[in-house]
Amino acid sequence: MQFAAARCGFAANLSSGALISPIIAAMTAIAPFLAWLALALFDATQTVVSMRAMGMQHDWWTLFFVIVASWGAWAAATPVALALLRRFPLPSRAVRNWAVHASACLAIGAAWTCWAAMLEHVFNPFAYPKGPDPFLPLWQSKLIGNLVGDVILYGAMTALSITFAARKRLSQQRELLAQAQLAALRLQLEPHFIFNALNAVTGLIREKKDNEAIATIAALGDLLRRVTDRSERQLVPLAGEAEFLRKYLEVQQVRFGERLRWQLDIPPDLAGAQVPDLVLQPLVENAIKHGIAKRAKGGALHVSAVRAGEVLTLSVANDGPALAQSMRDGVGLSNTRQRLQALYGEQQSLVLHDTGQGVQATLTLPYREQ
Repeated sequence: MQFAAARCGFAANLSSGALISPIIAAMTAIAPFLAWLALALFDATQTVVSMRAMGMQHDWWTLFFVIVASWGAWAAATPVALALLRRFPLPSRAVRNWAVHASACLAIGAAWTCWAAMLEHVFNPFAYPKGPDPFLPLWQSKLIGNLVGDVILYGAMTALSITFAARKRLSQQRELLAQAQLAALRLQLEPHFIFNALNAVTGLIREKKDNEAIATIAALGDLLRRVTDRSERQLVPLAGEAEFLRKYLEVQQVRFGERLRWQLDIPPDLAGAQVPDLVLQPLVENAIKHGIAKRAKGGALHVSAVRAGEVLTLSVANDGPALAQSMRDGVGLSNTRQRLQALYGEQQSLVLHDTGQGVQATLTLPYREQ
């Protein structure tokens, strides 16, 4: 009976929430079996220490073993409970689902107390001189005394399962969102850019500049090959992103000639940094379209990358006119922001601001290597 009282005290601690966080941490990091083992060790240690502090005299090592082993019933029943939660999900408006889980909770509780009563009856951990209590009265006492604890434990397991499932669905939704936005970016490569590039090639051919025309067609082909890549990769090395921008700007250079001056400032030690695929091209496109193209004399474009600790900062700056508010909230930038949010959560930012000498887009990301 002392063992049952100690177990009820443990259930009260559980209901107060003191043990929920360790359970969540354990089940998130490792298998459910280890989470139950941690819970069993806590319960056994608490029971033995508290009883010794009250001056009781029992077979402490046997008692410790019996308590730890008794939790094996919950560990064994966990896969069954999780399977039932997948088959009969909660919360639900279906009465059947609640009835199934209520029955499962009672069945697991009965099996747990039966196993615990058998261990206590066989090993006599309390070292009673007259021997352990009879099995049936012992099991009945434990079954009634632990009903509340059974409901709490089954409810906690259900809540954790629902939480993990929701987090998994959210992660999958974010991944699908990022993939959809990447596909949209690949289709968003401005049609006017392609037509203008082809017109520029036509002009080169007419001017008998065959080498320049061939080089431009090859660069345009590389761009289209990258844009139509059907792989689902989200991150690419910064060196690859810079090479894509280089070809993009070389094609733009054919159209704008000396009106477009550009510089890529990517340090070699950042070449392996992982960045979202095609993340810089929309920013460069905006800088050319809304900045340089609007000036008769053209302008300069500067793309740079800097690392500060665990933060990677990418910037695209031009010396064109200030952006209107409608341009700051355009579809391209909105899609880029949503994609970054899906990939990095709150660990990223994309800010456009007037520098007084032009416009700069600044993108900050967590620094990651391949």
